[in-house]
Amino acid sequence: MSKMSQTVYRPDDVRELDRIAIEEQGISGYELMTRAGQATYAAAVEHFPQASRWLVICGSGNNGGDGYVIARLAIEHGMEMQLIALSPPGSLTGDAATAWHDFAAAGGSVTEWDSPIDLQDVDIVVDAMLGTGLKRPLEGVYREVVEVLAQRPPAVSVVAVDIATGLSGLTGEVMGVAVRADLTVSYVGLKQGLFLGNGPDYSGQLVFDDLGIQPIDTARVKPVLQIFGQNDLRKLMPPRARMGHKGDYGHVLVIGGNTGMAGAARLAGEAALRSGAGLVSVATRAENVAAIVAGRPELMCRGVETDADLDGMLERASIIALGPGLGQDDWARHVYKRALAANKAMIVDADALNLLAESPDKRDNWILTPHPGEAGRLLGMTTAQVQADRLASLSKLTDRYGGCALLKGHGTLVAGAGPAALPWLIHAGNPGMATAGMGDVLTGITAAIYAQCGKEVAAGCVASADIAAAAAWLHATAGDRAANKGERGLVATDLFVELRACLNH
Repeated sequence: MSKMSQTVYRPDDVRELDRIAIEEQGISGYELMTRAGQATYAAAVEHFPQASRWLVICGSGNNGGDGYVIARLAIEHGMEMQLIALSPPGSLTGDAATAWHDFAAAGGSVTEWDSPIDLQDVDIVVDAMLGTGLKRPLEGVYREVVEVLAQRPPAVSVVAVDIATGLSGLTGEVMGVAVRADLTVSYVGLKQGLFLGNGPDYSGQLVFDDLGIQPIDTARVKPVLQIFGQNDLRKLMPPRARMGHKGDYGHVLVIGGNTGMAGAARLAGEAALRSGAGLVSVATRAENVAAIVAGRPELMCRGVETDADLDGMLERASIIALGPGLGQDDWARHVYKRALAANKAMIVDADALNLLAESPDKRDNWILTPHPGEAGRLLGMTTAQVQADRLASLSKLTDRYGGCALLKGHGTLVAGAGPAALPWLIHAGNPGMATAGMGDVLTGITAAIYAQCGKEVAAGCVASADIAAAAAWLHATAGDRAANKGERGLVATDLFVELRACLNH
């Protein structure tokens, strides 16, 4: 298997990569199909080593051709094999027809779909029905098969060839119904629908193989997303100089913690410390100071009742984290306006986003970190509309508010204003992180990384989108490490120990 690609494409652009490989690199279409089948068979055996009873379901196009290659390999390796064709093999053309002939020559036989099948005697189903070209809801025999697979016994695993049938390769939308795969093997270029919308839920574990195609210049075929990874973090945060001191690593000011919400400010503050900020101050309600300092004495905490209480803290800060536990009462609105008036770089989250939605503004020195509901309020859309096209929603956020937007959710997306760089995708995180306080931790991490990279940002060497992507990746990766003990019951503070390990790996 190839390493996971760091770029994501539209389905049409992946087809262009295929064309270049065939016409310019001298790889025949059938050779690519054979490599795809080999990659899928190898991944299936690796992930489901006990599976010996295989069912391959083939459609009429090249996705079905991949299925015939997989079925032939299963026969050659002594597997018990059934193959169901959703269209007569005699109607196949091109490379798919060649794959069928080779399957038949290996002793394979075809059963045509005529009635629901018994999956009790099957260990693994290979979904080779439809690829990434689907543009309308499934109907007819394809819908029938998908509905049967939805009722499969829990012990039966499904492997999708390139993309699960019924899933849009462009948006991740379920086109009426879709196969819910346990494993998806994607080829040549990752399709954006695997990461957007319902894509992650229907793809299962994702494996990528470039099929041996030589890298193609992104100026010729431009990806739509780049996936953040460990190497990107290393570039952004190299080892510290031995002569460094706390003043070199920035001063984060967390503003929040209204009545009853001290924990949010505390979480953001400690996350900033755990992520390497040199100094962290918390501006909060006076009633919260004792509890916050008692729990984390490294935080400098001050009760804010007057402008003077806040102004000195704003002056000393190199980055503001505005919003954790802020609330929307008179106190919250006052400190919110005072913080904006300081015109410093800031991370805007939680209730600060709700206040911003009431009075929109546009700046180039902030990072907005909404979840889909908050993004909807910022854009005057419903949460469902935001989720239906997350990439478009991300673009609307930066167009309307400037700066950088980090759209939370499975497959967090990050982009700066303008077309200069590709948006970032965070391919990490887990459902256990859907719990109180996780957003506050992300705010603190983001502020801390900004604090440590402030000079590079000022010099134009580092973009705020890179900082936000690094923070989201650290947050998600720490969450995945913490979830090794189980997703249910994970709490925000479980990330703190893991953060240090991720930062210093």
